[in-house]
Amino acid sequence: MKTTLRSIALIALSAFALGANAAPGSANVPGRDAIQSRTLGNGLKVVVWPDHDIPNVALYTWFRVGGRNEYPGITGIAHYFEHMMFNGTSKLAPGEFDRIMEGAGGSNNAYTSSDVTVYQDWFPNDALQVVLELEADRMANLDFDPEVVESERGVVYSERRTSVEDNPEGVLMEQMQATAFVAHPYQFPVIGWPSDIENWSLEDLKTFYKTYYAPNNATMFVVGAVDAEDVFSRVEKLFGAIPQQPAPRKVTTVEPPQRGERRIVVEKEDLSAPLIQMAWHVGSASDADAWPLELLVSAMADGDASRLHQRLVERDALVLSVDMYRDPGFDPGLVWLMAQLPPGGNLDAVEKAIDEELARLAAEGLSVKELAKARKINEVRYWRSLQTISGKAQALGTFEVFHGDYAKLFGAPEQAAMVTNDAIKSVASATFRKENRTVGRLIPAAKTSNEAKE
Repeated sequence: MKTTLRSIALIALSAFALGANAAPGSANVPGRDAIQSRTLGNGLKVVVWPDHDIPNVALYTWFRVGGRNEYPGITGIAHYFEHMMFNGTSKLAPGEFDRIMEGAGGSNNAYTSSDVTVYQDWFPNDALQVVLELEADRMANLDFDPEVVESERGVVYSERRTSVEDNPEGVLMEQMQATAFVAHPYQFPVIGWPSDIENWSLEDLKTFYKTYYAPNNATMFVVGAVDAEDVFSRVEKLFGAIPQQPAPRKVTTVEPPQRGERRIVVEKEDLSAPLIQMAWHVGSASDADAWPLELLVSAMADGDASRLHQRLVERDALVLSVDMYRDPGFDPGLVWLMAQLPPGGNLDAVEKAIDEELARLAAEGLSVKELAKARKINEVRYWRSLQTISGKAQALGTFEVFHGDYAKLFGAPEQAAMVTNDAIKSVASATFRKENRTVGRLIPAAKTSNEAKE
C-alpha cells in the first residue's frame, strides 16, 4: 500500500465528487465533449478523455474490490493485493514493473479503500504501449511465488503496526469502525486483522485474484495526450483475450438501524494527549442527502473560519485541531468528527461543546454567509481538480464507479448550488442524533503500581 490509513477514504472520494443524482450536467468543462467510452467483449470498460495541454497521460484502473468484499479469515486481503500487483508475473520478476515504468519516464501509485482498489500510472504519451503492456500482464499473469507471498505478508504486517498500532488516531478509528458497524463488512479494517494477515492461504490469494482482478470487474480511465480510437485499439489487442470471470458474489448485508448510542474507551500506553472521535450513520455515495451533507461538513470543519474550529480551537481553546469528513461508499457509511486534545485536555468539555454546536446546526442550519462559503469552497475544489489529468482521471472514476455514469461529474456544481438551508437542517436533524452515533475516546493507559513508583 502506497497510502496511509486515513488518506484511503479521502483520496478515493474527493470532496466535490459526491454529486448524488447529478444530471449529466451543466458545467462547461473544456474538452468534455471529446470523452469516449467502450466496453470490450470480456467486460472491461475503457473511458478516454483526450487532453493535449501537456504530452503526458494519466491511466487509472479501478477494480471494484475493497474491504467490503472480505469476511472473517481473509480481512485485509484486498489491500494485500495492492502490494502483490507490483511483485512479479509469469513474465516479469518482482520489481520489474517499477523499473520498466520508471525507465519509460513514468511513475505509479495505488490505494485501497473499503470499496475499491485503484492503480494509478503517470507517464509521457510515447510510453502508452509500454504501460498498457505492463497493466495487461499483471491483470492476466500475476505470480504467486511463495517467497514473495511471505515477504509481502511481512511488509503488510509491518505497515499495520505503523498505521494502526503505533498511530493513536489509527488505533481509535479501527475500534470505532468495529463498533459502529455490527453487521456490514465496513466493520473490518481495510488493512486487515492481525490473525488474518498471518493466515491467508495461497489458495485464498489465487481465488481472490481470479475473482476480483477479472476484466469485467474493472474500469480503465485514460486521460491525456492520446487519441481515443488508438487507445481502444491498443487495449483491445492487449486486454481483449483476458477471460471474463463469473461476477463476484454480491454484498447483500444491510447494516440495521442503530438503536442507541455506542461508546468506547480505548487505552494506549505512551499516549501524550487524549483523542475523541464521533461517527454517525449516513447514506451511501449516491444517497440523495450527499450534497447537503458535504456542504454541512465543509461549513462545520473546513478551515480556520469553520464553526468547530472557531468554537473548539479559537474561542474555548479545548482542542488543538478538529476535523470532520464523510466516508461515502457503495453502501451506507459514516460521517466522522475527530479532535486532538492537548495533554491533560478535558474530554467532557469537548464533547459538550460539540453537542451544543450540532444542536444549533440542527435547529438553525447555516447562515447565508456560511452556506455561500461552503458552496464556494467546493466549487473551487471542483475546478482545481479538473485542471490536471490526474484530477480528471480520479473524477471520472469516482462518478463512473460510485454513481454509474461518468457524465454525472458535469452536473456536480449545479447540485451544490441547489442545496438549501432547509435541506441542511433536515439532514443535520436526521443524522446528528445520539442514538445514531458512536463515540470513542483514546486515553493514556493507567499505570500499574510498580510503574507509578518508578
